[in-house]
Amino acid sequence: LGLVRELADATGHPPGTPVFDRPIADDARSGRLVRAVHRAVEEGDALAADTLLRVLIARLLNLYGTTAPHAVPASAGRGTAARARDLLAERLTDPPSLEELARTLGSSPFAVLRAFKAAYGMPPHTWLTDARVRRARALLHSGATPAETATAVGFTDQPHLNRHFTRIVGVTPGAYRRARRAG
Repeated sequence: LGLVRELADATGHPPGTPVFDRPIADDARSGRLVRAVHRAVEEGDALAADTLLRVLIARLLNLYGTTAPHAVPASAGRGTAARARDLLAERLTDPPSLEELARTLGSSPFAVLRAFKAAYGMPPHTWLTDARVRRARALLHSGATPAETATAVGFTDQPHLNRHFTRIVGVTPGAYRRARRAG
């Protein structure tokens, strides 16, 4: 989100949290840019990958970008969401169910879900996956193997890590690790 916000500010996008207004972009040039970014990462060309990624995001913001409405959760909900996030972060490798999380927080599952989504823009399970991938990036950057990383961040196995990591980061954990070691 930091890179998207940086590019939104640099390209004169309206103030606020930049979001995309549709889930599918039907734009051949953007598709070619996505492939070019992947190719540059796979070839270990960090400069080209970073440049092309920025060009791609700026293009997508220009074509499909908008600003998210600002929702302010009730203060009680904000506290519940923060405590839920902290608990999930503490239990990254062994997270509670939504019911257990709600019981621990003295709330209902729906109230926790609603507060969490209002505070963080996503449900707890999505936040947990993102947190695991963020932690995986740090471990891979420090030299851990993808298999070691998968276990350390709470994924059941390396293919599970690969699937989520590739979806969120855009490259496989192995390619990410190789690019970080080369750069």
